[in-house]
Amino acid sequence: MLIFGGPYSNLAATRAMRAEAANLGIPRERVFCNGDLVAYCAEPQQTIDEIRDWGIPVVMGNCEESLAASAPDCGCGFETGSTCALLSDHWYAFARHRVSDDSRRWMRRLPGSIRFSFNGRQILLVHGSPSAINRFVFASTSTAEKTAEFAATDADIIVGGHSGLPFGERIGDSYWLNTGVIGMPANDGTRDGWYLLLTVQGSALRASWRRLGYDWRQSYQSMIAAGLDNGYAQALRTGLWPSMDVLPAAEKTQRGERLSPIDMFA
Repeated sequence: MLIFGGPYSNLAATRAMRAEAANLGIPRERVFCNGDLVAYCAEPQQTIDEIRDWGIPVVMGNCEESLAASAPDCGCGFETGSTCALLSDHWYAFARHRVSDDSRRWMRRLPGSIRFSFNGRQILLVHGSPSAINRFVFASTSTAEKTAEFAATDADIIVGGHSGLPFGERIGDSYWLNTGVIGMPANDGTRDGWYLLLTVQGSALRASWRRLGYDWRQSYQSMIAAGLDNGYAQALRTGLWPSMDVLPAAEKTQRGERLSPIDMFA
């Protein structure tokens, strides 16, 4: 199974992800997206169209929830007055005026979570966390907080997104996995996105995080041409986020440190 999140209106990255799944021989019914199709980049409607044409299962992200309801903001959970909140005013307004009514109706029908069994493990796919669609969960988020989230589910494995940084953590006999995102870099100084593969290896379930390379220049130029010459456009070029407001202290210290692909076995 292939799971990814955060296309973020980045059409080139979305097409690269679709091509990657095809190259790996993974059919669309075993490819999942954990939300936020629309966000920072310049091609929101085109990205939605690509995902819908692909026909893969999609979990509702907070951006889909907000756009579907014509909400005044993205619902990302940014602190009022923060740099992230101020930047979101621009890109969200841009997206609101470019997403069709038909796409909004489609977004309203998206599930808040998807459950499935794989190699005997019960997996819950969410956007932020089981308790909140826009909750940021990071590698440094306390084990106690993650354990409390598991207590409200019957899942063996929770797969989330939203935070933008890939990681995996074993918590007792359970596992919290974050796919990372494909539409923005992981603040590690590289331009790649990230996605997650789940495969069976013997009696174990193997979780593998992989980089997704794509033509970032195409996405960057699309943003500049659309008048989105902002910190997120520069992030496509530099691999560094324009703001770290949402990051805990541990993740802030890792800015610009190249991430290495990892594997976990459950």
